[in-house]
Amino acid sequence: MLAPLPQTGCFDGARHLFAVRVYFEDTDLSGVVYHANYLRWFERARSDMLRLAGIDQRAAHDAGEGAYAVTDLTLRYLRPARLDDAVAVISRVAEVSPATCRLDQQAWRGEELLCSAGVRVAFVAPSGRPRRQPAPWVAAFRALLEE
Repeated sequence: MLAPLPQTGCFDGARHLFAVRVYFEDTDLSGVVYHANYLRWFERARSDMLRLAGIDQRAAHDAGEGAYAVTDLTLRYLRPARLDDAVAVISRVAEVSPATCRLDQQAWRGEELLCSAGVRVAFVAPSGRPRRQPAPWVAAFRALLEE
């Protein structure tokens, strides 16, 4: 049976672009996107960005190395998205350290900025304690940061 592949984004230089369509389930009673759904879109875009950059989060988790945990998040809502809107989530690496990474993300409808986010993630061991990210991951982030 032929089945379509899941949606994926792409890189435009160092920027990762991820498309989202606003569905009825994304909206509240007034037809405006519920605020928490921006977090879902940003998370999907970040996960896709990492996958395309060669960062295999699942393999690290399955091998018992660890996983990322969000340690800081700021959101700024500027304009509402509505049913059937096409939204582009743009993600950029803003800062990299041995154990953390900070990304800046924005949700756009055409030329209109809807929401912006700054998110810091830390790599943590299965015990929950912070640890260094795998060296190839740091290199991948730094390459995107420097581009």
